[in-house]
Amino acid sequence: MNNAAPALTPTTGTLAWCLHLLIIGLLALAVGRALTAGRAVADHGPHTGWIIATAAVCGLVYAAGPTLPSVRRSQRAAALWLGTVGACWLVLLVLSPDAVWVAFPLYFLQLHLLPRRTALAAVAATAAAAIAGYAAHQHSFSPAMAIGPALGAAVAVAVVWGYQALYRESEHRRRLIEELTATRADLAAAQHTAGVLAERDRLAREIHDTTAQGLASIQLLLRAADRALPHAPENAARYVDQARQAAVDNLAEARRFVAALTPPTLEGTTLAGALERLCSTTSARHGITARFHLTGDPAPLTTAHEVALLRIAQSALANTVQHAEATAVDVTLSCLDEHVSLDVVDDGRGFAPALLPSPDPETGGFGLAAMRARTQALGGTLTIESDPGHGTALAVQLPFTPPVATEPEDRP
Repeated sequence: MNNAAPALTPTTGTLAWCLHLLIIGLLALAVGRALTAGRAVADHGPHTGWIIATAAVCGLVYAAGPTLPSVRRSQRAAALWLGTVGACWLVLLVLSPDAVWVAFPLYFLQLHLLPRRTALAAVAATAAAAIAGYAAHQHSFSPAMAIGPALGAAVAVAVVWGYQALYRESEHRRRLIEELTATRADLAAAQHTAGVLAERDRLAREIHDTTAQGLASIQLLLRAADRALPHAPENAARYVDQARQAAVDNLAEARRFVAALTPPTLEGTTLAGALERLCSTTSARHGITARFHLTGDPAPLTTAHEVALLRIAQSALANTVQHAEATAVDVTLSCLDEHVSLDVVDDGRGFAPALLPSPDPETGGFGLAAMRARTQALGGTLTIESDPGHGTALAVQLPFTPPVATEPEDRP
């Protein structure tokens, strides 16, 4: 038995009340039979008064146990209370043979309140006392007298041990259910956090590849207009018109990516057509020769592939315009047997990839990280080759079948 008794459930509470009523009923039975036997003789029997008094004391001692907090909390206090009840019962057994029936509920108390080995010894001693007491009152002994107390003890042991086994199994399942519930809650929280982070990454990539690059392009166009304004106002007006159109295009892009829709550049056309138009727009707006090439037979691609390749091309061309000081850039889309690749090669000033600074909110530098994240999300590879003074080559390879967990990210 544990030092602290478990909280009673409705079922165990009902069983406890049944045990209380059984003991009180059996004590009342002993008193009633003593009074009945006393009326049969003139002096009301030699032990009637003592039987009534002992039964009353036994009942009061028993009734006091459940009300004492120490009996519920301390195994030693429970054993002391049980021993007092047992001593009162032994006195009653000496006075009346009817007290033998009280041994049955005492078995349950002993099995419930005492450790297993001690409880077995107490049950055996109680059964032996019941048999001996009844035999003493009958002034004889026969095997039939031992059957009742022994059988009652065996039934009590089987019932209590069976109930304890069921209780342990129930507690084990309850703990498993609690662990499962906690695990499901943790999993739901982890999935929610993963979803939030995934959406944050998606928005960060989209903002960098659309709004941020568009604003940079508008800034370059307005600077060109400012330089041309004193000497060539017609060129300045053309740059302002291009900046206005860039603002309109990027506003449409921003609205689309917030709603996770297909970019307007891909609507009604193929990826190759979108890349060709991107190169034409870049050439017209920034005075750089941007050429598009298509290699192999175009294969149908998923929306995730098309969006990723278009965004990578947009970011790569924006980097070329802003940082490379290039005069020409070639964009090549290749459709091979097992993968699709995108190559962006310029003749700019190049750079040392190993010496690139970390991304910074003030100075930027998120482009390559966003390209790499898009590529890895679809199970592809991104390679950058560049040397100062020798231009830059960027190559992306994507398998036709992206990972299942990542494909829905850019779907409309």
